[in-house]
Amino acid sequence: MKAQRVRAIARRQRYVLQRSPHRSFDLTLWPLVDTILFGSIAVLFARQNGSGGAQGAAYLLVGTVLWHVVYQAQIAVATGFLEETWSRNLLSIMVTPLSEVEFLAGVASFSLIKSVAGVGVVALTATALYSFNITALGFGLIPVFALLTVVGWAVALFVVGLVLRFGMGAEALAWGVMFIIMPLSGAFYPITVLPGWLQPVSKALPTTHAFAAGRSLLDGGSLDWGALRMAAITTVLFVLLAGWFVVRMLGLFRRRGYITRFS
Repeated sequence: MKAQRVRAIARRQRYVLQRSPHRSFDLTLWPLVDTILFGSIAVLFARQNGSGGAQGAAYLLVGTVLWHVVYQAQIAVATGFLEETWSRNLLSIMVTPLSEVEFLAGVASFSLIKSVAGVGVVALTATALYSFNITALGFGLIPVFALLTVVGWAVALFVVGLVLRFGMGAEALAWGVMFIIMPLSGAFYPITVLPGWLQPVSKALPTTHAFAAGRSLLDGGSLDWGALRMAAITTVLFVLLAGWFVVRMLGLFRRRGYITRFS
């Protein structure tokens, strides 16, 4: 029965996407624009700096692909929850036998499909326009992709918790928080280029170590297991913190009757 409810939520998310084609912006146009933007910067950098710029150009393109892994995972889950607030369906869901875990599992399962679509657009665009084949980096990208996906889900839980606490005014964080994390994580560069006082903050983020592990495949052709191990440890801590936060906000949401904000 639980699996059926999870599948039902995933089907509902698919139906919303089918009925509202404009919501595919995050899956098609945004990844395309990002790839063209950063890919063009990469080409300019490589041309101006010769062979030395080729590595920096590759950093930009790898960073673009890896960034969209975490971004697509986060935005799919966050907007999946926001869909229920926008349609004022949250109260209806809360009075059904559906548990919060089942709801999030359903949204997360459909987010995997959306993530594959969004990252696929980035990878295909990078290949078609800039002759950059991300699969050439090998199977070492699989654990990096997996960790970034989980981090994206964890960030989405923070967004859900903030919306439960502060209402729909906090929905802007669904997009804004990722563009705070991106520069701090060194998506396109080693964090050693950041100001010294920001580097400890960067090192606390699991995305920083995941991006470093991805870049190691470019630098030496082999995966930096130390960076990957640190990414895994910080991801677990990040997920636990996100879970604690959303559970706490959900308890507050129920005690104070904040459901009236969405009905």
